[in-house]
Amino acid sequence: MKQLMIPQLYNISETIASDYMKIFEYPWQLLPHIGEYTRKIGKALDPAIFDEVDECVWIAKSAEVAKTAMIEGPCIIDESAEIRHCVYIRGNAIVGKFAVVGNSTEIKNSLLFNWVQVPHYNYIGDSILGWKAHFGAGAITSNVKADGTLVNIKAGKIIESGLKKVGAMIGDNVEVGCNTVLNPGTVIGRNSVIYPMSMVRGYVPADSIYKKQGEIADRIMAH
Repeated sequence: MKQLMIPQLYNISETIASDYMKIFEYPWQLLPHIGEYTRKIGKALDPAIFDEVDECVWIAKSAEVAKTAMIEGPCIIDESAEIRHCVYIRGNAIVGKFAVVGNSTEIKNSLLFNWVQVPHYNYIGDSILGWKAHFGAGAITSNVKADGTLVNIKAGKIIESGLKKVGAMIGDNVEVGCNTVLNPGTVIGRNSVIYPMSMVRGYVPADSIYKKQGEIADRIMAH
């Protein structure tokens, strides 16, 4: 399933976790190790660029963090990121350069690449969001199945993740419309657009427009 592999979804040079991502084949394989890796690279960060503001919470001096934000470690907030009012980061999280995490957004056990925007009422759990991915207001990742069984990745055939909690693997430059729910194990290829109010499961190919289940069109990219 080549289309689900990390190099097909992400430009790994656009994250502080690039070395970590080289270890694995599929992105969901990173999820059990995000906390461990965050602690490891956090301890090696340049103190001229990052402050350790709490135990295992490293925030770049150039980042803007609202006083009302709640950040638990381990967590890295990279350079020039913006953490807005009432954000809740529950640990095991890396927020990339120039990323925006906005009002009432919650993040846990997730990796946000550089320039990601989750600016309004979003939940990002056990997920990886690629470079310049953007979530509309109210768009969320659902990371646990209703019956509590292990999450499988479905893309023509079924790949067992072996994990109870898997959110969404979002490729670079993906646009997710307002009030969309991404079901556990969803994978969205690069440059795709998800219509607002969608309920998405399985795999959405790169360069696509997802209108509804069973209706996916090609996206013609402007040059």
